[in-house]
Amino acid sequence: MADKKITPNPFIERILTLELVRVTERAAVSAARLRGRGDEKAADQAAVDAMRRELNKLQIDGTVVIGEGERDEAPMLFIGERVGNGDGPKVDIAVDPLEGTTLCAKDMPGSVAVMAMAEAGTLLAAPDVYMNKIAIGPGYPKGVVDLDASPQDNIHALAKAKGVTPSDITALILDRPRHHELIAAIRSTGASVRLISDGDVAGVIYTAMPEKTGIDIYLGIGAAPEGVLAAGALRCIGGQMQTRLILDREDTRARAKAMGVKDPEKKYDMTELASGDVIVALTGVTDGALVSGVRFGPEVIETETVVYRSATGTVRSIRAEHREFAKFHLD
Repeated sequence: MADKKITPNPFIERILTLELVRVTERAAVSAARLRGRGDEKAADQAAVDAMRRELNKLQIDGTVVIGEGERDEAPMLFIGERVGNGDGPKVDIAVDPLEGTTLCAKDMPGSVAVMAMAEAGTLLAAPDVYMNKIAIGPGYPKGVVDLDASPQDNIHALAKAKGVTPSDITALILDRPRHHELIAAIRSTGASVRLISDGDVAGVIYTAMPEKTGIDIYLGIGAAPEGVLAAGALRCIGGQMQTRLILDREDTRARAKAMGVKDPEKKYDMTELASGDVIVALTGVTDGALVSGVRFGPEVIETETVVYRSATGTVRSIRAEHREFAKFHLD
């Protein structure tokens, strides 16, 4: 599906540079205080509480259409939760207050706080389930890879489009037992596989900057919230993405139907996951390829945030020094 021309929303333009960034900054700082402590739930709870608190200060009538935590019984901004002060435009919200909870708990690279905001009705509303995903960066013919093609066919097609051999292709995959066959299939082509323990929002975004990350393609099964968030970012920086919700139980199919999913087998492209004027803000909790993690100083706390906007194709990198955070400890 071609991405239709989007008319920028002036309210979202205003919220882009300050208010939305503050939300992910606060979540990141709260989680970062628990880096390396080995307590995933405590770090996630801290990020959730901070994100909810900041969202409720915004002049919006927001609804969380993609939330996190339901599947893991973790703390959550739940699907259907209303956020904002109610005095403003209706918007959809997708959140992952702490993407990479294990990474934060172990103080490993790549943990971030991330959220997306879009005009009401433009983010995919789906239960917190798993999702099959494939993504590549910009510069390739439309449809060069396909979710329904074999891993081998996708690697060969991508290598041909890039003008290289399969041995020059690197795929990024979550390190999970469910991916053993996928990993073997990709390696059988001569391509290399980089495994990650968590963080598939960043993993999808990595495909858009292979010269920096060395990643050409993302494949495999991950969570639906991260899929929607990644699709919003990828629309801004270019690339292709296809997904399918994994609705393999009666209860998840029923929940999806109640949320408006008519075809449980539907294959979504990124414009169907995140359409309209969508913005994505991502703040580093630990150091990673996209952003640096939170730095705590005696008088200043430093953060780095990347903000993506689909209507303009803008990517903003925001480095901030927070004296208020350091002084008041987020109280």
